[in-house]
Amino acid sequence: MIQLRDSILIGVPPERVWAWLNDLPEHYAAWHPDHVACRYERGDSLEAGAVLYIEERLHRRLHRFRLRATEVVPDRVVRYRDHGFAGAFQLEPTNGGTCFTAELTLGIRTPVIERVLDAVARGLLARRLAALQTHMREEGENLKRILESGGR
Repeated sequence: MIQLRDSILIGVPPERVWAWLNDLPEHYAAWHPDHVACRYERGDSLEAGAVLYIEERLHRRLHRFRLRATEVVPDRVVRYRDHGFAGAFQLEPTNGGTCFTAELTLGIRTPVIERVLDAVARGLLARRLAALQTHMREEGENLKRILESGGR
């Protein structure tokens, strides 16, 4: 499995970050210039089973995802899946703020072949993986800027 991870300290409490994430369709386009569309297709807030449809540009191509929330612990974590990948947003309280961590896991979990497939994928997709990592970092920086400036 290929795992990407990015963390940033945000100077607002986890409840504030959670409220922002819970209303993601409202904020999605402002979060990152490559974000195009976002709406709930099932449910209307972050809860297990909710499905969020998103469109965003990654490595100059428009991608469409249906993210199904698989685990939700309010003010702490939301885990989601789509075909071929899984991800999470984790919120850890810090002194007066939040450590916001985004995770993305790509690949197929197979006992023997996994390492070979991951090595091949890392070689073939090196630029795309780097672009994903950059996108995740930019999302964290943008979220910090938005929330610390009092934005919604």
